[in-house]
Amino acid sequence: MAVNHPYARELGDFLRARRGRLRPQDVGLEPGPRRKVAGLRREEVALLAGLSTDYYQRMEQGREVRPSDDVLDAIASALDLDDEERRHLFTLARAARRPAAVRTRRAPERVPDSTRRLLHVMGTPAVVLGRHLDVLAWNTLAEALLGDPDSLPPGRRNLLMALFEDPGARGRCPDWEATALQYIGMLRAAVATDPDHPRAREVIGELSIRSADFRRLWARHEVRETVHGTKLFRHPQVGDITLDWDVYPLPGDPGPVLLVHTAEPGSADAERLQLLASLYATSAAGKARAEGAPLSRPSSAR
Repeated sequence: MAVNHPYARELGDFLRARRGRLRPQDVGLEPGPRRKVAGLRREEVALLAGLSTDYYQRMEQGREVRPSDDVLDAIASALDLDDEERRHLFTLARAARRPAAVRTRRAPERVPDSTRRLLHVMGTPAVVLGRHLDVLAWNTLAEALLGDPDSLPPGRRNLLMALFEDPGARGRCPDWEATALQYIGMLRAAVATDPDHPRAREVIGELSIRSADFRRLWARHEVRETVHGTKLFRHPQVGDITLDWDVYPLPGDPGPVLLVHTAEPGSADAERLQLLASLYATSAAGKARAEGAPLSRPSSAR
């Protein structure tokens, strides 16, 4: 295996990042004097995993190694990986065992017509996301809450790009860094299945050039396949809205996902969401009249 194998590179980067976050005392070792690294040394990880330092070093360097599942288990324990990080380690290592010349099948990301119809009738903000957090479709409430993706060029309709490149994103998102880490973790999970995907390289490359914050957070190698959570939105018209969100997979392997935001029925957040819908509908109707467009034009599923 050459060092330019994409999965081997990603595996080495992941191991170094996880090693760097641990201190010797975190794993029962004495720090000792004159340490030159903030985290564990390679030889300390090798000792904890029961491996030779040379073997572990070759893994971090992406050189010719084919670790067994037992070795991966030992490394995961030595680095104190959680369940999600352990799965990520196994995904990368097993992929790195395959020849680099093996091509990953990349089907175009499509939104089924039935999903677009579903978006149109949903009474809550919802968007369809591609593997790399591209916004593929949305409804009017999502547009009211998040902004109109049509105002952006197709290549920039991406949740991660919007979060790092939109100057107003931090004001609308009080938990900005937590959200950024969540999105980055989701992108990391996608990269683990296809590190050389052109869209992944485009998003990561552009954000690495444009944003020091992205470079800092991306280097942490956070991995998250979160499918639900709670998020606070600070909207200029209706104030703070706290919404639950859930992700539902759509057909395909891998396929897009449906991201849906909901409010607790009868809550103040539900009332604010209803007010937002009313304000946006009034604004859209006024704009349509001014432009001479028919009011019945469907705008909630794109």
